[in-house]
Amino acid sequence: MAQQITYDKAYDTVGREDFPAMLEVPRYGRRTDAFDGIISATHDHFWDPFDKAYIDFDQPFDIAKTSIMPLDTVVELKSAVADRLDEGQKIGLGNDVMHWSISNLLHGEQGALSLSASLCHILLDPGAQEYAANQAREEARHVAGFTRYIGRRWGAPLPVGKTIATVLTDLVTTEEVYKKIVGMQMLIEGIAMGSFATLNAKTNDPVLRRLVQLVMSDEAFHHRFGRIWASRTIRHLSEDEHKKVEDWAAQIFQTLLFNLINAEQKQVIYAKYGLDWQWVRDAMKEVFTDEDRRASLKDSTNIFRVLIKTLLHAGIITSRTAPLYGVWVDMKELEAEGDGIPGDIVAEEMMVTLREINAKRKRIVSKDIQAAAS
Repeated sequence: MAQQITYDKAYDTVGREDFPAMLEVPRYGRRTDAFDGIISATHDHFWDPFDKAYIDFDQPFDIAKTSIMPLDTVVELKSAVADRLDEGQKIGLGNDVMHWSISNLLHGEQGALSLSASLCHILLDPGAQEYAANQAREEARHVAGFTRYIGRRWGAPLPVGKTIATVLTDLVTTEEVYKKIVGMQMLIEGIAMGSFATLNAKTNDPVLRRLVQLVMSDEAFHHRFGRIWASRTIRHLSEDEHKKVEDWAAQIFQTLLFNLINAEQKQVIYAKYGLDWQWVRDAMKEVFTDEDRRASLKDSTNIFRVLIKTLLHAGIITSRTAPLYGVWVDMKELEAEGDGIPGDIVAEEMMVTLREINAKRKRIVSKDIQAAAS
C-alpha cells in the first residue's frame, strides 16, 4: 500500500485487495457530505447518447467537402505540408487530424472511467465512493458518445497516442491517490475542458458541438471534485509533501506540453497523403516555434493554459516551480483571472437545457404510467 497524502478523512483509502475493510460496520456511518451537492446534481444534467432528444448523431455532415474544424487551426496546414496538397486533400488531412484528436479524447474518457472505478475499490468514505461511482457512470456515457460520433464520421477510432496512453496507464494503476486526483480530476479534466471549449467555439460540425456541450455539463463537476480535494489538502501538506506533489505535477505538465500532440504519434495519418512523418515534423517546427507556443497559450481555451491555471489556483504551484510555467504564460495575469475555467459557462447553459429536456421526459413517463394504470 502506497503512503497516502491526505488530511481529510473523506479521502482515506485501503489497499485494492482489502475488500473486507469495506464490510466493517463503522465504515457505513462515516459518510462525508462534501460531495452530496455534486451527486444530487447528476439528475439535472443526465443525458443519453442513444436518445435523439439529447443529441442526434444522424445529422448529415460531409467530411469529404467540409472541414470539422477551420483549416487555420490545423498546425500541419500552416507549414510546407499545405504546399503538397490540393484543396480536397487539405480538408481530408484536417479531418484526419481531428479523427486522431477525437480518438484520443475518447481514450481519455476511457481512462477517466477506469480511474473512477479504481477509486471505488479503495475509498473508505461512502460519500466519496458514491461520487466516484457516479463519475464512472458519467464517463461511461462519454465513451459511448464519442464512440458513436467517431463511428458516424470515420467508422472506428484511431489507436491511442503513446504519450496519453502512458500517462493514463500510470494514473489508473497507481496506488497513490493524490496522483489519481491531481492527475485525472485536475490535469486531464482541465485539459479536456480546454479542448471541449475550443471545439465548441470553433467547430463547423453541429453534432460535435452538441456532444462536447453535453460532456462539459458533466466534466465541470468532475473538475470540482479535484478542487475540493485541493482545498482540503494542499494547505495542510508538510514542505516535503508539497514538494512531492508540486514536482510530480510539473513533470506531468512538461510531458504533456512537449509530447501530447506530435508528428510521430500521428504518422498513420500522413502516410495516406504520401508524407513522411519526419519531414512533417521538421516542417511544423519551422512554423511553430517556442514563441508561437507562448502566443497560443494566451488563448483562454488553450489546454495548457487551463492546466497551469488549475494548478496555480489549487495552490500546487509555488515560487519553486512558477518560473517553469512562467516561460509560457504570465503567471500574475493568470492569477488575476480567478479560478474559473473555460467551459464553465457553456456547462451552466447546457444544464438549463438538460433540466428542460429531463422535466419534459418525466412528464411523459408520468402520463404513460397513469394511462397504463387506468
